[in-house]
Amino acid sequence: MILLPPLKNRRAILIVLLLLLLPVLRFTTFIRTAPGTGKTSVICNFKGGVTFRKITEELAGKNIITSPLMFTLYARLSGKDGKVKAGYYQLTDGMTPREILRKLVDGDVYLRPFALPEGYSIFQAAELLEQQGLLDGKRFLALCTDRDLLRSLGIPGQSAEGYLVPGTYNIEPDMDESGLISAMTGQFMKNRRAKYEVRLKASGKSWLEVLTLASMIEKEAVVPSERPVIASVFYNRLERGMRLQSDPTSVYGVRAFAGKVTRADILKPSPYNTYLVDGLPPGPIGNPGDSAIEAALNPARTSYLYFVARQDGSHHFSATLEEHNRAVQAYLK
Repeated sequence: MILLPPLKNRRAILIVLLLLLLPVLRFTTFIRTAPGTGKTSVICNFKGGVTFRKITEELAGKNIITSPLMFTLYARLSGKDGKVKAGYYQLTDGMTPREILRKLVDGDVYLRPFALPEGYSIFQAAELLEQQGLLDGKRFLALCTDRDLLRSLGIPGQSAEGYLVPGTYNIEPDMDESGLISAMTGQFMKNRRAKYEVRLKASGKSWLEVLTLASMIEKEAVVPSERPVIASVFYNRLERGMRLQSDPTSVYGVRAFAGKVTRADILKPSPYNTYLVDGLPPGPIGNPGDSAIEAALNPARTSYLYFVARQDGSHHFSATLEEHNRAVQAYLK
């Protein structure tokens, strides 16, 4: 036979249990409930070494969480208060504390990637930035030729063209156009100089000359294996004092090179148009990848002086004008 406490005592016990359970229920509800509808969205930058207390204060100040105390308690009970990764985070009041903490611990940072393809010019880069709504294309272009910025970055010449290393960059919320240019040229200063400096000195050429050649090779080559051969054509013509007559140079700064140029293009005066000017153009016509730079520094040994594109994008190479004219008739009918 089980003896139950008097009714009065049972009520007291029940009240005590409820009082004990209420904080647990409130805590559980806090973890699983978003404080808002998701209309409030913020970008938070949590730098390395920031205390968890500072993180909770910022989240509460931006109305992303309702209780710094309970958020801290939840993080400590789960053993994650010391595992938050630094970075920018996009958070909303439609996220639960559980979701927020998971995001911070996983390092699910706010990303706005920008990819610069190999060979793209500063004009094409500006157009991409504008199309993707990332930065102001006109300001980007203007800063690419800003003498003070170029000098501060250690870039010789009149433009950042050729020194923007192709690749993917994360445009952080506080990054402006000059910041992106600094990041892209910074990769050149940090990696490419160290990688190629010895071979550059051995070649007897300047970075400006090599990057200019590499940018032309990049624009001309569709088949990667042809890059060293195309480089050999340019070197052979330069040695003989022949104009380079590279199609992409005739439209630089006017429009994107799409594989074809018109007679009007090659007759249009421009310091970059190698149909009209001797030697190399004054600077790169795009931003080459490493393989194009390799080709510029290590061209194939050939006797070729001409090449013409086939329909599949590959080229026919010729050592004589007569052979080249036959190839033109064959492939450009």
